[in-house]
Amino acid sequence: MDDTRLEEFVRQLSDLEVALFLSLVAREHCLIETTGDLIDDLAKELALICSRTFDLSYSILDCSTETSIEDFHDEILTADARKGQERSSYFRLKTGSSSNLSTYMTPRERDQSRSPAPRSTADEINVVNIVIAKNFNLVDDDIQVQALQLMRARRLATEPGMLNAPTDFLFIPLVVRESDQLDPPLNTHLNEHLLVSHFYNWVDGFVYHEEDEWLSDSQLSASSVIHKPKHQQKKTAKVDETVMDKLREASESVTTSAEIVRYIQDIVVFLRLSRAVGGGISAKANFQLARFAEFLAPLHGIDYLTPSIVALAARKVFRHRIVVTAPGQDRSLQYGSDMVAVSHVLANVTPDSILDGILELEPPI
Repeated sequence: MDDTRLEEFVRQLSDLEVALFLSLVAREHCLIETTGDLIDDLAKELALICSRTFDLSYSILDCSTETSIEDFHDEILTADARKGQERSSYFRLKTGSSSNLSTYMTPRERDQSRSPAPRSTADEINVVNIVIAKNFNLVDDDIQVQALQLMRARRLATEPGMLNAPTDFLFIPLVVRESDQLDPPLNTHLNEHLLVSHFYNWVDGFVYHEEDEWLSDSQLSASSVIHKPKHQQKKTAKVDETVMDKLREASESVTTSAEIVRYIQDIVVFLRLSRAVGGGISAKANFQLARFAEFLAPLHGIDYLTPSIVALAARKVFRHRIVVTAPGQDRSLQYGSDMVAVSHVLANVTPDSILDGILELEPPI
């Protein structure tokens, strides 16, 4: 990597790998969307990317409406932390099974039984690097709040003890999106802390599917006719901390002209004023747009922002944040607009179409 420029290195990565790479560099989290028939295969593909491309630990959470907070806490633990928790549960069960069980214990066992369950120290890492949460929008709001706390502070207080996540921690809600808006939606505050979103389609192909025969039956026939790009035929690129630090350092040197700053503000203002946008364009989103664009510039071989890079960043940062206005909430109804006419205007509006319209603004030259 020392002799390879960032723009040349990133060409060796797939779209999914680039999404995870940028999220890890920014130390922020990302949303992956796909269709219902791909979600299982995509979760496995992400797991392979975590272990092979980034050499990081991972956990796949298979979420549903039945998922409990205890399930969530257990599934995000590392293998060592899970074994330690099982040993603690064994001692609690052993000491509570009989009132006079201590009669048959050695002095050392009695001392251990009186000791509280082991708790995590402040510097102990007991959460995996990357959590892949399938169908996370289906879980209760309480669990989503727990995930948000872990995303923000990388620490989570639980009944057994404090959970601590590593510095390179990434939480990936992997959800099915079949319509214009995610249904049910993610918690508003959690969604706000997702840096970018990426929609995965089968035509993008899988990086590791030729090496591992885990594709579901519904995808085996399609894989035989998908043309694989050259960079996906043979995997050689490995992403380590050195590469991430190099991009972080390069992003700090990116310059932004006054015209580009104005262009960024124009995008934000036009989104907020759009009759089709019901919310989601927050101050944090404005900051994330500029920050993400600064990470994209070095990947294109330049150290300054251009309108095209800002537009690319806007699509990734705002797509999952935009809340499409319901016809009954259109502001023009307050001034006498007809409900039927408003419904007709908003019938085919999507976050993508909104962004297409906003980005038609004349960029600075």
